[in-house]
Amino acid sequence: MPSQLSQIVTVRSSETVTPNMQRIVLQGDILSTFATDCEGGYIKLLFNLDGGTDLSGMAEGQRPMMRTYTIRHFIADQNAIEVDFVRHITQDNQCGFASRWAMNAQVGDTIEIRGPGTISSLNHKADWFLLAADMTALPALSAKVKQLPKEAKGYAVIQLVNEEDKQQLEMPTGIEVHWVTQELSQAVRSMPWLEGQASAWAACEFDSMRELRQYLRNDKALDRDFIYISSYWKKGVTEDGHKVIKQQDAQAND
Repeated sequence: MPSQLSQIVTVRSSETVTPNMQRIVLQGDILSTFATDCEGGYIKLLFNLDGGTDLSGMAEGQRPMMRTYTIRHFIADQNAIEVDFVRHITQDNQCGFASRWAMNAQVGDTIEIRGPGTISSLNHKADWFLLAADMTALPALSAKVKQLPKEAKGYAVIQLVNEEDKQQLEMPTGIEVHWVTQELSQAVRSMPWLEGQASAWAACEFDSMRELRQYLRNDKALDRDFIYISSYWKKGVTEDGHKVIKQQDAQAND
């Protein structure tokens, strides 16, 4: 039997692309197995219980902590991926250990991953498109807009931590980009609702997601076939706690 490829990847580069976004390029043989259309999908980064990347000291049967991040860009001929991390620093100088790892990662550092996983795409059978994201979902949005038809029209609303977090995005000329610092669902509600069939893609903080879902499903009566909406995190809750809340919410709204 052929030997299984190691799921450990190496940090090839790390740069601060905006004040609150860190971009890391990860490289490894396991990435040769990723599909060419994996951009916008996700990987899971594995950490020990102290937030470190050395899993060798974990007790038998103990599960590592996993944190989910989007594949922003796939460099297939180099077995490499770009992954963006929001620099979650609070007023008391605390941050999640994935963000802390990313902000301190050095070239040559290693980390174990799982994946890739996929997320649903926009329904392209529409007259116009509405995209909404906060900074945690900006990497996914940047991959999804590249898949839109060239003649696509509509708008993308992106919530930033501050104005300096704007990035260059590759998207159809008919998609207007609105960079905002106000709460995301309020910003989306302030946008004009265009004529014809809309197709919506939204990913953000849990409470904003619920407000957007109310707006799209109930206020605008958009059919579920034309909505992708997901929460990527919840304020004040770890990813593990968010996962439980997200499952409960999905069951309640099935």
